[in-house]
Amino acid sequence: MTPHDFEAWLLSVDRSSLVMGVLNVTPDSFSDGGRYADPKQADDHARRMIADGADLIDIGGESTRPGAPRINAEEQIRRIVPVIRELRDAPVLLSVDTTRAAVAAAAIDAGAHLVNDISGGLDDPDMLPLVATLHVPIILMHMRGEPATMQQMTEYRDVVAEVYRHLSDRRDAAVAAGMAPHHILLDPGIGFAKGLEHNLTVLRQLKQLTDLGHPLVLGTSRKSFVGKITGEDEPSHRLFGTAATISWCVANGASILRVHDVGPMSKVVRMTEAIRKGF
Repeated sequence: MTPHDFEAWLLSVDRSSLVMGVLNVTPDSFSDGGRYADPKQADDHARRMIADGADLIDIGGESTRPGAPRINAEEQIRRIVPVIRELRDAPVLLSVDTTRAAVAAAAIDAGAHLVNDISGGLDDPDMLPLVATLHVPIILMHMRGEPATMQQMTEYRDVVAEVYRHLSDRRDAAVAAGMAPHHILLDPGIGFAKGLEHNLTVLRQLKQLTDLGHPLVLGTSRKSFVGKITGEDEPSHRLFGTAATISWCVANGASILRVHDVGPMSKVVRMTEAIRKGF
């Protein structure tokens, strides 16, 4: 699959909600930091996720947990490019999780198909022109500040309206940079610059964000607000709470669910879609 097969691939998928497996090749991610820093371990884990039902693999070389330090582009490239090269023959789309244009360019050259930018193209002014020139899709997320500061920026009058406006603005900026509208995906940024009630409110009113007219990407997997509600301090124990959020997101219009536990969450997605549309 080449980086330009995105539209054909989407048309070939027989489900409206897809599963994106998380592959953090970092030493410090909040849930699985250090487990897949070795390229062989990363490749093995990615292929297990594919066997378990992943439609996409999201590969990141910089942790975006609250308080995480920044990692320079050279180190991110060193971490992710060998993994992407190993996976370029896999029957799924490969996404690079980065806010740096240089990292995105190296990842796409290595075989990645789309970019997942948690800053919505704000961190690096070269990002939107790059993806527009290369004709690859991008996920634009809502966030304030950066991971080190975002949880100090959680004041909202109307969180859903403000997220909607921000995503609309970022979409318009991408189009102005030359991106095709059908290459733009949007993510409301659950857990990014939001408190517990903000996360719940965004989920509760998720259908309002589908009015933006772009596929919605949701990442609720193992996040701290799930642990606060279910009483699970250990992220890997938040399976059932995560499953509830995944089912809700599918029922309310999410197109891509970014998850750690691909096998169980693929089953949640399929069951929820069967209830919605029939088997």
